[in-house]
Amino acid sequence: MIKSEKRFKELDEILNKDNNIVITEAIDLLRHKKPFEGAIGLLIAFYDKTEDFSIKKTITGFMNDLKDQTVCKEVIEEIRKHWKSDTISMLVSSCWQSGLNYSDFSLDLAKVFLKGDYITAIECLTVIEESVNELNTARKDEMIKMLKENPDSLINEKKALTLELISILER
Repeated sequence: MIKSEKRFKELDEILNKDNNIVITEAIDLLRHKKPFEGAIGLLIAFYDKTEDFSIKKTITGFMNDLKDQTVCKEVIEEIRKHWKSDTISMLVSSCWQSGLNYSDFSLDLAKVFLKGDYITAIECLTVIEESVNELNTARKDEMIKMLKENPDSLINEKKALTLELISILER
C-alpha cells in the first residue's frame, strides 16, 4: 500500500460532494489503482453516514473485491472503530468475501464476535473458520479461553454460535 496525501485529499473532496455519479465513478476507479493509505477509512466513514443504498452497494462491492493483502490491517482498524452495526457487519463480511488471509487478526475478530450483534457474529465465525488452519495452537487456546470466559457468550442468543466457534477452534 502506498502513502499518497494527494490521492487521499482528492478522494475526500469527492466524497464530500453531493454527486452520487462522481462518487460511484471515483470508487470504481479505485479498483484499478494501487491501494493507498486511508482510502478504506474514507470509504467506511462515508458508508457509515450515507443513507444512499446504491453508494453503499458500490462500497460493499469494492470491499468484497479487495485483492491486496496489505489492506487487511486497515480493514481491521476500521472494524475496531465504533461504527454502526451494519457497517461493522459489512466490513467483516468483506474479510471472507475478498478471500484475503485474516488469520493474523483472528483475535480481533473473536473480540468483534463477542461484542457484535448476531449477524456480525456469524460473519466473524465465517472469517475465523476460513483461517483456522493458519492459527497455531496457542492462538486457538487463547481464543477459546476468551470465548469461554466471556459472561455473555454462553447465555445470550449467540450461545449456539459461540459453541460452534469453540468447536471449530478445538479441531
